This record gives sequence, C-alpha cells and structure tokens, in this order.
Amino acid sequence: MSTAKRIDGKAKAEQLAESITEQTAALLSEHGIKPGLAVVIIGEDPASQVYVRNKKRRAESCGFYSVQHTLAEDTSQEDVLKLVDELNNDDAIHGILVQLPPQSISPSKDVDGFHFVNIGKLTAGHTSDAFIPCTPAGCMLMIEDELGKDLSGKTAVIIGRSNIVGKPMASLLMQRNATVTITHSRTNDLPGVVKRADILVAAVGRPNMVKADWIKPGAVIIDVGINRVEKTIDGETKYRLTGDVDYDDASTVASAVTPVPGGVGPMTITMLMFNTLRSARLAAGLEG
Repeated sequence: MSTAKRIDGKAKAEQLAESITEQTAALLSEHGIKPGLAVVIIGEDPASQVYVRNKKRRAESCGFYSVQHTLAEDTSQEDVLKLVDELNNDDAIHGILVQLPPQSISPSKDVDGFHFVNIGKLTAGHTSDAFIPCTPAGCMLMIEDELGKDLSGKTAVIIGRSNIVGKPMASLLMQRNATVTITHSRTNDLPGVVKRADILVAAVGRPNMVKADWIKPGAVIIDVGINRVEKTIDGETKYRLTGDVDYDDASTVASAVTPVPGGVGPMTITMLMFNTLRSARLAAGLEG
C-alpha cells in the first residue's frame, strides 16, 4: 500500500517568509520603504483575536510596520468607514484587513484580494497589478512544487464554489492551462466527477468527506477545509482539526496530500505578507 507524499505547508511558508524578510530589508535599505499592514478588528471575538495576533506576529517577523485598530462591538459603520478612509490615504500603510465588505478598502491596498476590482482582474487574467486571494495563491505554489507551472493536459476539480477559494482557484488553474471543473452541493455523482481529477482542491467544510475511493491514483490533493470535530476519549470531550479529505485514507491512493493542520493554513498568512510587500513595491513604482 503506497503512502502519498505529505505536502508540508508549514515548511513552505517558512521558506517563503525568509525570502519576504530579505526583500523587505532590501526595500528599506535601497528605497527607505517599509511595508505597512493595518488590521481593523471590531469586537472581542476570540477566534478573530488569535488569527489577527498570528498575522501581526508574522508581519513583524518579516520586518513590516504593523498596526492594529481594535474597535468596540457597537462602533458605527460610519466610524469604521472613516478609519478605513484614513488608512486608504496613509502612505505608510500598504495593506488593510477589515471585517467589513472589502469594497470600502482601496483596491491597491486590498491585500486579501476580495475587492471587485481585484476579482475582476484575476478573472480577466490581468494580474500584474492585482492581488490574488491568499489561500488560492498559496495553494497554487504548492501545486507548482508538485507538477510545475504549466498544467496543460491536467484535469483539476474543485469542491466548493466560494468567492474566497473556489472561484479564484478556478481562474488560477485555468491560467496554467488546466481543464477545470467546479463542483458543489448540487453536482450529480460528485465522487465520479472527483475521480477524474489529477488535481483536487477540496474547500467545502465537511470533515473527512473525500475518501480513497473518490480519488484518481496519483492525484495531487490540496485540502483547504478546516473543521473542528469532537472526539470523546475516556469520557472527556476533545476537539481536533481535520480537513475535508480523509488524509490517511487518501494517502493510500494519491501521490501527494496536504495535511490539516500544517498544510494550506500557514501558507495563507504568509501569502498575505507577500501581497503586502508587493503592494509596497507597486506603490513605489518598482513593480507592475
């Protein structure tokens, strides 16, 4: 029984972060520019706080200027938009993250890649000055490591049609000449469609849904799902994270699989730093 290669997203993210840190130091010494990332967080949601803290830590370790604005739960939308407008006009800030519809952020600082302008540029294939959503961008780097940049002749299947992962992922795969199918809850014979995939990206939010008998032998699997599942051990309820793919089962058939945790997750935050550095370079006329 063969065992698939474990695609180590954590190691890949660390390698990329090293490169970002070096490029940031060069940008500062050669041009006097330090990439700036602002996070606006509203309320005290613990999960958001942890995620923001991780982003802040990564930004600082890369040598960025990092600022956080924590607003009260009852802050009016008008006040939030006023702050975002100030950040849009602050030359020291190159990336803005905010828990609001991203259309309030200037497209040139939308390092999450969710603004309609950035989505449009990605869909049209004009990405020289666009920001690609961080999770799909990280997924593409891991696919490239396994299969190279040109995916001509490869069949890619995406489970999930979200604006954050599924749709941008399809655009990126098509730009690399893959033949792409997006599947979702209304797809007939989902296992049969998935079984044709040389590249499978699972982003649906259903724990361990994809089993070995869904998978084409030798497929590369990118598991974007992060699901908390309960497990009772000696009468005690514990939680663990699992993906949309049954990792152990899939590993008997696939050639390479990302684990959860430790696969796509670390890449997402590092790609956010990549986009922020790129924004600083674009603002200075050094790219584009």
